[in-house]
Order: sequence, then C-alpha cells, then structure tokens
Amino acid sequence: MAWLQDASGDTLRVFLTDHLQQGATVITDGWAPYRPATKDRYTHERVVQPGTKASELLPGVHRIASLVQRWLLGTHQGAVNESHLSLYLDEFVFRFNRRHSRSRGMVFYRVLKLAAGHDPVRYSELILNPRRNTTHRTPPATRGRPASLDRPRRTGPGGTLLRSAPVRWIARILLMTNRLQIRVHPRRGLVESSVSA
Repeated sequence: MAWLQDASGDTLRVFLTDHLQQGATVITDGWAPYRPATKDRYTHERVVQPGTKASELLPGVHRIASLVQRWLLGTHQGAVNESHLSLYLDEFVFRFNRRHSRSRGMVFYRVLKLAAGHDPVRYSELILNPRRNTTHRTPPATRGRPASLDRPRRTGPGGTLLRSAPVRWIARILLMTNRLQIRVHPRRGLVESSVSA
C-alpha cells in the first residue's frame, strides 16, 4: 500500500513496476488510467458489469480502502501529516496482515526485535517538515510574576492571617474545626476565614 501524488497512468505504472513482477495479472475495475499503466507489461483483467457498483465487484479492495479511511479519520482524528502518510500506511499494513495472528505476543516480540536491530532514531530525523519558530519568546525569569501574587497578604483583627476559599468548602471547613470565624463577601463570591487560637 502506498500514497500516490496523483492517479495518472504514469504514476500508476511506476507503482506497479515497484510492487509487481512483469507478466503478473492485474485485476481492476473499468477505470480508464489502468489501461496505460498495465500496457505491454502486465496481463490486465477488467471486471466491469453495467449497473453494478465497483464495491460489489471488488469487495476486498473497497473494504481495505474503507478500513484505512476509518482508521485514519477515527483513530488519528484526521491529524495525519502528508509527509508521514506512507509511515502510517505501513503501520496499517503491519496491523492488517497480523489481524488473525494466533500468538499476539509474537507480534510484540517481532516489533521489539525490529526496534532493537536498528540504530536509534532521533526526533530530528522523524520530523520531515520542521516549523521554524520565528518569534522570540521571553525567558521565564524576565517575565515577572502575575499581578495576583504581588498583592499583600490580608490580615484580620489581631493580626490573624485571612484565607480565601470558595463557597463550596464552607461545610467541609465547619466540620473540621469549631475555631473558625467566617465572613461572606457577596460581591466577590469568596469566604474570608480566620482561625482563632
């Protein structure tokens, strides 16, 4: 399975030359670009019946095409980069060919064996179309602190530290201790609480 730039006869011929031996039989529907792609090199059998859908004539091909489409749009949410599409198709072929494997552990073993038998792949080698960052970001040390952190700490009468808590915590706080004084601020929606000694 491969990704093709276009569906012209020349492109299809290059694909067939890369994947099939000369003299092989190619079974297709009646689409016109298949004729020049198979001319003088392959035995071409066209399966055409008037009034019949192509999906009924070649159900296996259309089933695989719909599985690939559903896999790319469903599993990957359509977020497949064009430059990596051939790698995704290779993964689909790997999974599809092993879908009836009796020993799933052997599939994992073979993947590990393939991974261990190759040189490590760096992240920079995986990125085919890196995006250059043209904007310069300010380092975190020079950005300063948010305004909420610059506020002075609030103290209540007698110098006790006041803490702000969402209203939904009131019941939980009241159950924890009976040494709590609570004041509700209707405009802010917060509760000021102070702990008495």
